Amino acid sequence: MHHKWFNKAATLVAHVSGRPLTFITCLFLVLVWAISGPFFDFSETWQLIINTSTTIITFLMVFLIQNTQNRDGAAIQAKLDEILRTSDALNSFIGIEHLTEDEVYRFRDQCEAAARKADADEKLAA
Repeated sequence: MHHKWFNKAATLVAHVSGRPLTFITCLFLVLVWAISGPFFDFSETWQLIINTSTTIITFLMVFLIQNTQNRDGAAIQAKLDEILRTSDALNSFIGIEHLTEDEVYRFRDQCEAAARKADADEKLAA
């Protein structure tokens, strides 16, 4: 329950950061910084301002966007699992995202083999 505020903030930041106006605003700020260079004699402090600002923002955005991606991925997985559960598909595919990489590849290989066999059977029947 106490993580709800973080989820809301992460979603809002991810949404706002992907907007064209946000990009234009950031571009404008970088241009203002670049144009101000001669007024500050391109000093180390002038350079430090943009370097520090962009590093901090990037560092924080990585975690916020990753949180949003994790929740989106989990929601999509839950929806796919429900489709599998309520269809004629094999329920053994539910939860395979928790398997090791090798186990997931084996499932994928089985699916590809089954698809090739179904194609071959279809061609024979035609």
